[in-house]
Amino acid sequence: MNFELTKEQEMIRKMVRDFAQEKIAPRAVEIDVNAEFPEDIFKEMGELGLLGIPFPEEYGGSGGDTVSYALAAEEIARVCGSTGLSYAAAVSLGSSPVYYFGTEEQKEKFLKPLASGKALGSFGLTEPNAGSDAGGTKTTAKLEGNEYIINGEKCFITNASYAQQIIVTAVTGKDDRGKNIISAIIVPTDTPGLTINDNYDKMGVRGSNTAEIVLEEVRVPKDNLLGDPQKGFKQFLYTLDGGRISIAALGVGIAQASLDRALAYAKERKQFGQSISNFQAIQFKLADMAMEVELARNMVLKAAWLKDQDKNFTKEAAYAKLFATETAFRSANQAIQIHGGYGYMREYEVERYLRDAKLLEIGEGTSEVQRLVIARQLGC
Repeated sequence: MNFELTKEQEMIRKMVRDFAQEKIAPRAVEIDVNAEFPEDIFKEMGELGLLGIPFPEEYGGSGGDTVSYALAAEEIARVCGSTGLSYAAAVSLGSSPVYYFGTEEQKEKFLKPLASGKALGSFGLTEPNAGSDAGGTKTTAKLEGNEYIINGEKCFITNASYAQQIIVTAVTGKDDRGKNIISAIIVPTDTPGLTINDNYDKMGVRGSNTAEIVLEEVRVPKDNLLGDPQKGFKQFLYTLDGGRISIAALGVGIAQASLDRALAYAKERKQFGQSISNFQAIQFKLADMAMEVELARNMVLKAAWLKDQDKNFTKEAAYAKLFATETAFRSANQAIQIHGGYGYMREYEVERYLRDAKLLEIGEGTSEVQRLVIARQLGC
């Protein structure tokens, strides 16, 4: 395995870094304070091809790979966790399932607008009583003639208020053992009976849209069924494995930002007649942060590389997601500590990193779920 980036991957990283610094960074505080989804920024990202990095050009994508996409997610999260989270959800959850499991007709109709940045997608999995226990899904979809009739509700759904379509998981029947068959169905957001509310007041990633969805007698064509109806559960587990790589990349971005801020502050802050970066206690904090950021990044790149090689990456994605997100929280916490009282103030931004990082330990499988995934992959 060779971790040396290709010229194309380096170019994508530089392009995204420049865009993030120029367009997103100056507005990161405002996005957080006002809890406003930056529609104009996503429009620009779409025009640059960022929303289609891992998809082929024939479907409106940029023809890149998972490594390039992970690098892009890291660079965006490095300046704004909110924008990073919505970006990752749009690509990994809103678009990827259509690419992996959709028919050619579905890719033409639903993936092309997403990959080309003309539309935004969303993924409705979590329910009030089905979080980590996705098998406990209560939303139902009954086939009547040529239509599915969907009833249920979803919560904590990223990008839903700005999406043109939501991939909804629903129980469509029972298997031979009497267990629920969970399928994925594409639901355009202008479908009658679909209600989207975004009244959540969140601790962090405040500029990333989070909504609850209510489906009451929502009718969609049976052609909107995504993939094999008998394998819906396995399909969204694969989707989540891929999504975990992008969440891990967001963690690396926040951790790197925390390290950057803490190091710069330590060098300029004077106490007892010298920079606090001369104190061993501060040096050890910075050394630990730098080490963990590098290890987390390498784990993300390994998981992404395995996915690009069509190798099994479930365990590595869980490694990356668990380690990188917990690294993000630790790094942000240490950055606040190094800043002292100033770290608690909004203007120094490191307190935002901590608030944003916390969600990463919860979304797309909590840290505890990642440990379960790893244990199962070990044969426990």
